[in-house]
Amino acid sequence: MNTEKKRPRWRTTLNYRLLNRLQIGVEYNPTASEISPLFSLFLFTETDIRPALFLGTSSDRIGSPAGEQAYFLTATKRIPYLPLSVYGTVSYSEWDGGFNFPFGATVEFGQGFSGRGMYDGKEPHLMFNYFYKQHGISLMYIWLETFGIAMSTTF
Repeated sequence: MNTEKKRPRWRTTLNYRLLNRLQIGVEYNPTASEISPLFSLFLFTETDIRPALFLGTSSDRIGSPAGEQAYFLTATKRIPYLPLSVYGTVSYSEWDGGFNFPFGATVEFGQGFSGRGMYDGKEPHLMFNYFYKQHGISLMYIWLETFGIAMSTTF
């Protein structure tokens, strides 16, 4: 990400699904010499009438100081008959010392393309995504002022 802030410029995460509903991992931010834990526990999977629900922890928002964690409970649901999914989160932020309420929506355009608008509890962001099989690339517009790129793969 092209920003004057050093910490969000480069970020690498590695996650491992330990059990069907439990994922653990680490996040490495080389410019901040920071390693932090990642954890997600999937409490409920999505059904026709119920959203998916999971809790976890990760580093706090983009641009937060090194060493600040967030602890969250997130609900997500695909909207029936529409190429749309939404999420809402209750997050405790160590950086803020209080709660945030992030939310967002993803629109599927087809052929692996999607767009996502999100609010992280303090700032808005936009993403344009392309996923093919186990690979993905995202063009990010962070804080609606700074561009970045994210890449992902699974193995």
